[in-house]
Order: sequence, then structure tokens, then C-alpha cells
Amino acid sequence: MSLPQTSSAGQQPAVQKLNLSPLANLRFDVPAALVVALVAIPLCLGVALASGAPLMAGILAGIVGGLIVPLFSKSPLSVSGPAAGLTAIIVVAIEDLHSFPIFLLAVIIAGGLQILMGVLRAGGIAYFFPSAVIEGMLAAIGIILIMKQFPYAVGFDLGQFGSQEFSSGGTENTFSGIFSALGHLQWGAVLISVVCLTILLLWDLVPVLKRQTWFSGPLMAVLAGTLLNLLFGAVLPWLQLDTDKLVQLPVIHSTAELGQLVQFPDWSALGKQQVWIVGVTIAIVASLESLLSIEAADKLDPFKRRTPLDGELYGQGVANIISGLIGGLPVTSVIVRSSANISAGGRTKAAAFLHGVFLLLAVLLLASFLNQIPLAALASVLIMVGFKLAHPKVFRHMYSLGKTQLLPFVITIVAILFTDLLIGVAVGLVVGLFFVLRANYRSALELCQEDPNHYLLRFKRELTFVNKARLAHLLDSLPNGSVLTLDGAQVAFVDHDVLEVIRNFEESAPLRQIQVHEQHFDNPVLRARI
Repeated sequence: MSLPQTSSAGQQPAVQKLNLSPLANLRFDVPAALVVALVAIPLCLGVALASGAPLMAGILAGIVGGLIVPLFSKSPLSVSGPAAGLTAIIVVAIEDLHSFPIFLLAVIIAGGLQILMGVLRAGGIAYFFPSAVIEGMLAAIGIILIMKQFPYAVGFDLGQFGSQEFSSGGTENTFSGIFSALGHLQWGAVLISVVCLTILLLWDLVPVLKRQTWFSGPLMAVLAGTLLNLLFGAVLPWLQLDTDKLVQLPVIHSTAELGQLVQFPDWSALGKQQVWIVGVTIAIVASLESLLSIEAADKLDPFKRRTPLDGELYGQGVANIISGLIGGLPVTSVIVRSSANISAGGRTKAAAFLHGVFLLLAVLLLASFLNQIPLAALASVLIMVGFKLAHPKVFRHMYSLGKTQLLPFVITIVAILFTDLLIGVAVGLVVGLFFVLRANYRSALELCQEDPNHYLLRFKRELTFVNKARLAHLLDSLPNGSVLTLDGAQVAFVDHDVLEVIRNFEESAPLRQIQVHEQHFDNPVLRARI
């Protein structure tokens, strides 16, 4: 099942009907869960590596995000796990706290604060982000996926699979990584990527293949890429990928070995101020990233379901407490995994839960087998997800909506590309707010000249301090000796700042021989103010 076009594409199909029975959707959710789990393994390891944390901490966070969050969240499609957007915060936090076990304590504190935020109904903050900014975030994630995964698709390892930040590792950034990759092509990886991308394209274009449910395009692409690399080893050894170009999941032979890989929180640091500062920081950033990802996933949902955001914060909080208790990284809803889930045909939150089950099984039983999967195959899946998120139809549709939607959309994309997700969204939010204020500034007041000496000033909507400057300018532009009528037929509220400008003008109008009249101020509250 191909990823449905978002509302920004302007050509979405009619909303489909969904049978909510879990059994009715297993043929969609199980293959999707497998694909997401396969993609999530290197992403979890990459986030842990970039964060300076133990590799197992990333895997544990992925398992907890899959198994725990769906039990509390109402989101049908979102998938949770360790997020690349938190890597910079985690690196600094571990350095400041001088201990990973103490950092785990901060993760537990963050989870408790998220539960409190859910109880206080703080999830509604996500509704204050304009649609153009959310669309820009989705398109930016799509572009980042294409650019960041290209090096892995051609066999050049940047060392941080799944990174979304502008600077990847060492001296490489999003753009330099592509040029470096072109100078280090590994033809085995290139051939694997070509085969995988061909399968993914055919699965979207050929009706017979699109009707398959148990065998999705992404799953078959990963399987084909793995078999092709094994074939290279038997027939063309010079094309076979080295171990560092494959998934590198820790192989666990016994429970004792597992215990050595897991760390636990240091409760003795509970009274340290720095631990609480880190906990509050993680709670705020992780909550914002989760809420934005949920909003984005809802936009991609072909069944147009809406997720209760307060319950999502509660579920994320419970997951972070458990993740911190067993040695995992902070958990958030992650738009990359969620998009991969939708692209692979996931329909209900059973897909997210099963992805957690598969991750757990992978760690305990299947690590040796999964370590045969080429990163090039997984990169191809993510590149196709990125293309669907940043489809040209999205840009054409945003252009058709005019500059008030296009500019916040484009600026959000550029800001995310050169910074990170939250900073880019914040920049887009400021730009979107500017256009809202600008529109209100221009349209709230209308001055008409009815005859050479008579003017009508209409109040067309609620007037606040934003309209103060324009009102003063319009009143100052009236010629001496004119007659002005203030029309309040379309307004129900006038802010004190605006009222002050009107009163000052009425007091000075006789000095300019201007007569002022008022009409249609019938609202009792408004009459008391005017």
C-alpha cells in the first residue's frame, strides 16, 4: 500500500472506511510492523551511537516505545522510539551529569513530568502550529531522508544512520556527505539499492502487486537486498558488502550477557539540581517532538483519524519512566518510523505494538540473521518514504495557496534542513504568526470615502493592539473639516489600546474641524466601552 498523499497534495482520495477489528487488519499490520522493525534497528543503534550512549540503550528504547506507548496512546499509526532530534541534548546531558546511570534518572523524571502534562491537558499546544508549518516539517523530513540516506544507499557510511541534524558526524554535513559518497561508491551497495528501489516503484505502480497485503513492497525490497548480498558472496565476492555496511545488532547468547549490556538508574543522584534540569529539558523537548509527530502522522492517515493529544503525553510519560528504569534512551513519537509504517500499509496501532514485539525477538533470537541485512536496502526504503513525504505535488499545491501559505512552508523546510526539527518548526511558527498578524492588521479596518467630505471607517473584526498602529494612521490621514462615521456592525470586541486611540482622536478632532459619529454599536459590552 503506497503512502497516501497528504492534504497538501490537494488530490487525496475520499476518506476510506475502516474495520476496527484487530483481526481484520492483521494482514496489513503484520507486514508493516516487520518493515518498521527492520528500519528501526539501525535507527535505534544510530541514535544511541550519536548520543554517546550504550548501543543497547537505543534498542531498549525502541522496544519500550513499541510495547508500551500503544497501550496508552490512541494514535492509530504513530510509532515511538528513540528520536534523532534528542541526540544533541543527550550528549550534553551525559557529559554534564558525568554518568549514564544518572542520566537514566533524568529520563524517569522527564516521564513523570510528561504524565503530569497529560493530566493538565497540555497536549492542546499542538493545535497552535499552523498547517503550513506541519506540511513543511513533513516535506523537510522527506528531503532529509533522501539526502541523509543516499550515502548509505551507495555504500558510504557516515557513522550515524538515521541522523536528521545538519552536521552528521566528523566534518560531514547534509550536503558534503552526498559529495563524499559520490567519491566512495561501492558498486555492490549501488546494485542493491537499484534493485530495492525498482521493487518499491513497481509495488506502487503494478495493480497486482499493490493488492498484496502480507507481502508489502518495503518488506520484499529488504528481503531481495539481503539475498542479493548473499549471492554476491557466493558468486561475486568483490561486490559483497563488508560487515560495517550491514545491520550490526548486538548478538546475545545468554541472559547473563544481556545483563552486562543493560545499565540501571543511579537513585543516589535524585537530589541533584542538574538532574532535574535535564529531566525538565527532556520532558519539554520530547513532548513537543511527539506532539508534532502525532499531528504529522494524522495528516498522513488515509482514514483521517484524530489522536487525543493529552493521552499521548500520558503514554509517552509512562514509556519514558519504563525506558529509564531498564537503561533505555528517552522515547518520543518519531515521524520517520510513523511514515514508514504508513508507507508499508499499517492501519491500526497493532502495527506499532507488533514492531516492538519483533524488536524484542530480534534482540533475543534473531540478531545473527538480521545482521545480514544491508544498510543500503534499508536506506532505499527510507529514500522512498522521503520521496512520498516531499512529493512534487505537495510543493505545487502549497504554491497554489499563495504566499501566506507558501512562505511559512518553504522557510520551515529550509530552517529544518540547516538546523534541526524543533528549531526549524519554531522558525516556521514565527513566520506563520507574522502572516496571521499581517492579515489581521490589513483586513480588520476599512476606510471608505462616501463623498468628497464624508468618510466611513468600518471595524470588520475584533480589534486588538495589533491594529493600533493602522488605526492611528488611518485617522491621521483624514483631511481637516471632514465627517467620519465609525461603523461597528461587524465587531464584538475592542481592545483597550484601540479604544484609547479612538478616544484620543475624538478629543482632538474638534481642533481639526472633524465631526465624529458612531453607528451599529449595539453589543452591550461594546457600547459600554465605546
